[in-house]
Parts: sequence; C-alpha cells; structure tokens
Amino acid sequence: MTIAFTPSETTPAEAENVTAISEPEFWEPSDPEPRDTQESRDTQESRDAPEPRDTPEPRDTQDTDGADGHGQDHDPVVVRDAREFGVYARTGGWAFALKVARSVRPGGQPAEGTARTKVSAKAFAELAGCSPERVMRYYRAWDMAADDGLVPQFEVLVPGEDIELPDADVWLSYYASRNSASSVRGQAISAAAEAEGIRPTKALEVAENPTALRAAILADPGTAQAARGALLDRMKEDPALQTEMARAIARTDDLKKAVANEAKAADRIGYVRQIVEKGQIKTPAGQTVEAPAEIRAEAERHLSLLDELDDSEEAGEWAGEAYDTVRNLVARAVDEDPALRVQERRTKFYNSLQKATKVFEELTLDEVMEEDIYEADMLQRLEALQEAIGTCISALRKATTASS
Repeated sequence: MTIAFTPSETTPAEAENVTAISEPEFWEPSDPEPRDTQESRDTQESRDAPEPRDTPEPRDTQDTDGADGHGQDHDPVVVRDAREFGVYARTGGWAFALKVARSVRPGGQPAEGTARTKVSAKAFAELAGCSPERVMRYYRAWDMAADDGLVPQFEVLVPGEDIELPDADVWLSYYASRNSASSVRGQAISAAAEAEGIRPTKALEVAENPTALRAAILADPGTAQAARGALLDRMKEDPALQTEMARAIARTDDLKKAVANEAKAADRIGYVRQIVEKGQIKTPAGQTVEAPAEIRAEAERHLSLLDELDDSEEAGEWAGEAYDTVRNLVARAVDEDPALRVQERRTKFYNSLQKATKVFEELTLDEVMEEDIYEADMLQRLEALQEAIGTCISALRKATTASS
C-alpha cells in the first residue's frame, strides 16, 4: 500500500526521504515554491506513486552490479587477487622488480638512510623461496631502467612504497631471464633471436634444454623442418659442421642412397634447366649445340612443372620423366640432321679412343719385369687387342683413300 504524508505532519527532512524512495533517480533541489503549490504537488505525487512491488529494490541493483563485476559485496581475498592481477597485466615484471628494488641492498652497500631496513639478495631470496640469481636478475633489470631514467634509483625507494610503473611492453628490453644470456654463447643466441624477430628468452630456453629440442624434432614434422632449414643455413658458414654432416651421411647406407638419388635428380633437372636458360643442348657424345625451338619449348613445360613442386613432394620421378623426354628429342634431332649426325659420331669415336689410350697408358710394364705377375692370359688379351687395333687402322686408311 502507498502511504501519503502531508507537509503539516512531516518534517522537511522526512519529506525528502519519501521523495527519494518514490523516485529512483537522483534529484537536485530547486528554488522554493509557494506553500500551497508544494502541498498540492506532494499530495499528487503520493497518489501517483507506484506500488512497492513495481519499484526496483536496492538489492536487485547490487546483484546486477555484482554480475557486471562492479559490485562492492566481494570477498576481500578475491578483490586483492584481482587488483594484483591488474597491476601485473599493466606492468608485467615491473611489479616484481619494484619489490626487489625497494627491499634489496646487495652486499657492499652501506646500511644507512632508506637502505637501513633493506636486506641482501640472498636473504630476500631465502624469504621468497627462490635463488639469489633470480633476485639479482630483477635487480639488474631495474638498475638498467634507472640508468635510462625510466624508474627511480634504488636510494629513493622505501620498502613497501608503491610508485608509478612503466608499461609491460618495455620490461623484456631490460630483463634477461636466464644466466646464460650474459655469456658469449648467450649473447650470440640473443642476437640471432632478435634478428629472427622473437624474444631472446625463448631461444635461450631452447638452447638450455637440447633434450626437449630433440624430442620436439622427433615428434613434430614442423619442428623437424625448421631444424633442417636452420642446419642448412648454418652449414653455409660452418665448414666443420659440413664435414661432420657429410661423414654421418656417408656412414649411413640409407642416407647415402638417398643422397645419390637426389644428386641424380638434381643433375637431370640441371640438364633441362640449361636448355631453357641458355638455349643449348648437350648431345649424347658431349657436343653443345643450339637447341631447336621444339626441344626448348618442351623443356620449358617440364621445368615449370618441376618448379611448382613443394619441398615435401618427391621430385625424382618428375625429373626422370623430364630428362628422358628431352633426351629423346635431342637424339632424334641429331639423327635428322646429317651434318650433326656425322659430327656426333666423330666425337663419340674420339671419346672412345681417348679412353682406351688413357687406360693403356696406365699399364705399368716395370712391375711386370720386376715381379713374377705374368700369366699366359695377359699375353693372349694383348695380342687380341693388337689385332683389333690393326683392323681399326686398316679401316681408317680405307676410309681416307675413299674420301680422297
């Protein structure tokens, strides 16, 4: 039910309370009105006031606010955690560095002034349950930032005092999370990480745990691919690593076979690529001549297919098909050109003659004379070879006489 109060029965303060309950919005006092007008308005507002069940209760408003995260009825522990989380979200490691900077006095510094109540890094680490090295990493990060004017110096900081902290995105510019970062090896890793656009701390973590790196390479093809690329890049500037990798491959039969297959495929692709890029073909006898338009067009078609292959696709079969197709076209072009066919056969004969000459020159007759290595079969083979050479000489002389 609605209860109306008249101005004669209610004090001005009570009238204000009634109005506040009836209207949920905030109000501002206006200029005083005539008494008759005020009495009439109060009576009318009392009659028009809604029933209590239609008026939003304060508890409902608090519940709604609580659902939005703005209410006041929260457990103090939750409020504390949320506020600490907010500090860390805004400032990152600076929140922890401040605790170190305002509480730690490394050995050698006089215990006077604001440093009188501070403790050593070792004592602080014992209280924190961590290593002194970790404490000093935060201390050094603050020290470098103080030198840059980003944070106050240690001397002006008092234990328990809070100050305005830098943003979290600049924290990693000063903090080195690992002891290895200060070594020559660590500095090289950090520099390479920055060149790759990643945080040095991640690269240092991987370098300090090679077993984990091995496990990731064995289990994940993507990680193995990244490792392969890194090794290839490093081998370009590391002759010792080149030798070690070559030795490991040569001692493993499966790898040695795979390398031979890949080398064969690479040679065949190179043969096709030379026709496209230089416009020349190499005949079976080893001549280098201008490539006909038909052969060059076919080579371009096969090369475009080879270049479109992904690194994960097997190129050996495609390379073999391209090589065989182009080689057959080259052989046919040689046979269809009389002058080229003659020159091809002449070149082939010279090649065979040169090989035979080289082999015969490698025979060491001194060993035959000094040691008892003679067998009758040797003499028979040499006599057969002499007869074949004589036949060849006679055929060449007849050919010479016929051409003249």
